[in-house]
Amino acid sequence: MATKIAAARIARAAGCATLITLGSRPHPLKAIEDGAKATLIEAGASPAAAYKAWIAGSLAPQGWLSVDAGAAAALARGKSLLAAGVRAVEGPFDKGDAVRVRDETGREVARGLIRYDSADAHRIAGLRSDAIEAELGFTEGPMIHADDLAVAD
Repeated sequence: MATKIAAARIARAAGCATLITLGSRPHPLKAIEDGAKATLIEAGASPAAAYKAWIAGSLAPQGWLSVDAGAAAALARGKSLLAAGVRAVEGPFDKGDAVRVRDETGREVARGLIRYDSADAHRIAGLRSDAIEAELGFTEGPMIHADDLAVAD
């Protein structure tokens, strides 16, 4: 039972509910539907909130993006980070790595999973979204999508 509870705690932290019941009986889920006893451990947060907490606190950021005031304000409103608002790119990183985002004062305003590697990010920093494909020959959308962005408190 201790391992079941430990697993349920891990699932809860990831935003998943867990149902603990006797697995030895035939058709345990049907038995629950018919009124058999079980223990429900509710999710601690939504899966999206757990994902953003993972981005903010569990990943080692590989680089920095410095953004202008407009981009910092957009991030605070839950928007994606567009290349047009990026003023500087620092550090080597690959597509999908976690990076820090700082405002004009140097304060960290967010962390997120970047959609471009550092070489491509350098090339498109400051460009409007409609100019990215002409510069790179492809586009991956915003530098960091809002779904992959954890905004600092």
